[in-house]
Amino acid sequence: MTDKKAPHPKPQISPVIRLLIDVGPLLLFFVVDQMADIFVATAALLMACIASFAASWTMMRKIPVLPSVSLLFVLIFGSLTLLLGDEEFIKIEVSITNALCGAFLLTGLLFGQSFLKTAFGEVLEVDDEGWRKLTLRLGLFLIAIGILNEAVRHITSNDLWVAFRVYGILGLNCLFFFSQIPLIKRHMTEEEDAPAE
Repeated sequence: MTDKKAPHPKPQISPVIRLLIDVGPLLLFFVVDQMADIFVATAALLMACIASFAASWTMMRKIPVLPSVSLLFVLIFGSLTLLLGDEEFIKIEVSITNALCGAFLLTGLLFGQSFLKTAFGEVLEVDDEGWRKLTLRLGLFLIAIGILNEAVRHITSNDLWVAFRVYGILGLNCLFFFSQIPLIKRHMTEEEDAPAE
């Protein structure tokens, strides 16, 4: 008789902690910018992003793909902002990160791959057609955010751009994901009930 070990349950993070990890660095960025300037805020953002990533890793024991990409770009462009004393680097980071992530998703579709499904397939039970549509829409949305950020950073002050970065983009993301709920519901897959013994 073989003794099978029960699989370890995956660690879970409460929604409040998850929200603090995801949004906390941006809120800190906004608050510090209001109290000091964009350079001090950028330094705070870098430290907060590293702390959030470390907290996520400690709690989940898993490297999240998309937050890892975002952290990498924030570290690169945030460091350039501080080293060169040019706030345009931290501003353009938003454009580059979103546009590249969008292009990455769309390129995957060209080769028949939904990287969105790879990242979130364990969270959402959606069929392949649903994942394809979600990936297409998110890819286009991210590229649009990159273009919009380029427009905003050229026509507004630093403080207004920071407000847009924190609240404008966050609001647009919320609107986008809420708008996808009908699509997700249409393509939800239902697990078949186990036969009664």
